[in-house]
This record gives sequence, C-alpha cells and structure tokens, in this order.
Amino acid sequence: MSALEKRPQSASSSGTKITVMIVDDSVVIRGLIGRWLDALPDMDVVARCRNGQDAVEQSARVKPDVVVLDIEMPVMDGLTALPKILEASPGSRVLMASTLTHRNASVSIKALTLGATDYVPKPESTRSGHASEDFQRELIDKIRAVGQARKHVAPRRVFAAEKTGVANGTIARAPAAPALQFKSASNVQPRILAVGSSTGGPKALFDFFEALSPSLERVPVVITQHMPPTFTAILAEHLSGCSNRICVEGEEGMALEPGRVYVAPGDKHMVFKKDGTSVRIHLDDGPPVNFCKPAVDPMLDSLVPIYGAAMLVCILTGMGHDGRDSATRVQAQGGTVIAQDEETSVVWGMPGAVARAGICHKILPLKELPQAASQLIQGRRA
Repeated sequence: MSALEKRPQSASSSGTKITVMIVDDSVVIRGLIGRWLDALPDMDVVARCRNGQDAVEQSARVKPDVVVLDIEMPVMDGLTALPKILEASPGSRVLMASTLTHRNASVSIKALTLGATDYVPKPESTRSGHASEDFQRELIDKIRAVGQARKHVAPRRVFAAEKTGVANGTIARAPAAPALQFKSASNVQPRILAVGSSTGGPKALFDFFEALSPSLERVPVVITQHMPPTFTAILAEHLSGCSNRICVEGEEGMALEPGRVYVAPGDKHMVFKKDGTSVRIHLDDGPPVNFCKPAVDPMLDSLVPIYGAAMLVCILTGMGHDGRDSATRVQAQGGTVIAQDEETSVVWGMPGAVARAGICHKILPLKELPQAASQLIQGRRA
C-alpha cells in the first residue's frame, strides 16, 4: 500500500463526491488516474476524454467539479479546449497536466491567465515509482482542494450566529464562528515586500502586481510560489510582462535592488543573507518545509533578522499553511501582514491560516490588496 493510500480521506464538505473529468490522449494516463480516483470515497470520475473536442462536449453534459486537462492532444489541444470547457461548464475548476518541458510550462502559465485554476506536472514516465507516487499525491491533493472549494458556492465566514433550520417551531442556531483578530500596521515604513502563494497563485500574482507595480520603486519584492523547476522561470517572465518590472528567478549571490522582483526557483528555498550594506540571495537545497520546496517559511524567517518591523508580507491563495508560522514571527517583530480573503481565493488555506492566527493587519479581496499594499509601502497606515 502506498503512503497516499494510508492517508485519511475526507468527504467533501457538502457530503457529496467531487466529480472529475479526465482529459488525456494517453489511454495509460486516463486509466492510471481513473484507478487512483475510483479508489477514493470522495471522488467520482464522471467522464474520460481522449481529446479537447470530446472534453468540450462532455463538460456541457456532466458539468464536472474538476477537469484534469492535458495540453498536447490530437483534434483539439488543451489550451484551445480550455475556454470552451469553461464556457460549457462555467463552475468547473480546471487543472492543467503537463510534463516539465519549457514549452509545456509556458503553455500552462498561459492557461492560468485564461482561466485554469492550477497545474500538475506529470512525470516523464509513469514507470518510475517515486515520480508516479509524487504525481498521484499532488494530483489528488489539488483535486480535493479545488473541488471542495468549488462546493462552497457561497463561502461562509460569518462571525455571528446563523440560522440552521426550524424544528418544532423553534429556530436552531449554529455556534458563532470566532471573530478574526487584527493587528495594527507597523510604525516603520516597509523596506521590502515578501509574497507567498500556492494553488491559484499565478493568476493572483499577475493581477496583484499589475495593479501594484507603480508603487514598487523604493522596495525590492521577493516571492515564493509553490512551483516546480522550469515553471518558476516562466512565471518570472510573465510577471515581468504584466508589471513592467524587472522580474527574475532568484540566483545564488544576487543582490536585492529596489523596484525589482525575485521569484524563488523551483526545488530550492530562497533565503537571504546580509552582506555589508547589501542583502543577497542564498539558494538552500535542504529538505521540503511544510511539504513544499520552495517554501514561504524559510524565506520569511531569513528576512526577519534583516528587516524586522520594516517587513510587509502578503499571503495569497494557496493550499496548506505555509507562511503562517514565519508570518507570526514577522508580526511579533513589528512587521505587517496582509492576506487575501476567502471569497476571492481559489483555496483559502495559506491566507486562512494567517487570518485565523490573528496576525493580519487586513484581510481583503484580491482587487483591494494592491491599494492596501501601496498605502503601506508609501508609509500611510490605512
């Protein structure tokens, strides 16, 4: 039995299964993914398609919660099919699945700008047991995360008692959700912006930095987005285009400069060291942190002794709780933490974790985060 099969499975919050459509021209891949999902109590494979055209037709009929979409297929490829699938089934969440080539990484990032929710890198060969198990684990985790989030048609983050039903003429009420706690912004003007994101992060990053770009002249920006190698370099290219800023994948020894954006490279933790008057990047090849590499916690922890209260941290959409513990230490040193709200997050894992930790100055919809960050960077404690 694999490690994944031993993990406890949870049914979706609505009590119904997550419906999945698999789209891949390889009968081997369709069969492999289908067997994995059929073995889980909270998954239901409702369609298996061999090309994009078949997927468009099936999506209109079955309206799946999640679509696992290959890129390179005959008749109609994944990128062409994507907008047609979303038009046929607007509520579906699409996970792009591709091997780790430069071209596929570029197409996957483009797909995220066109409405795909996330991506899952496929191993070059499913004959490699370790690679296949990693793919299995990541695929199932992401299907479960985005599928459950999709079930939350009306997200409920309510801080007062709610009606839950009527019985014998009396109104039953649910316990009030604990109110979120907020912290004042730092008295120190930020000298760096650090951003963490995961599932749904690339599109959120594009939108965030396109709006925030004019305010970044005076501070360097560092980003950890959970992504594999190849993808992070393409992400940096796309961020350069949408922000009109120099945005690069971090390299060993690179000095931080105001107005520039640095993305942690896939499979390395990006941390920072003081070098005289400069702050330089160090790429750490240590083990994953919070099951992630790169991870947000090592990045923020390395910045705390350098910048302290002059840190501004923004946590965007993503699975898990990476960034929560280090952001807590940032706030304890007087820094400022802001986070994306539940309604606009693809998955309210990482931002939800810092929100529930009671360390945020603000929790805002994605469209409002750039203005809030801009005001803080300018020294205006809004």
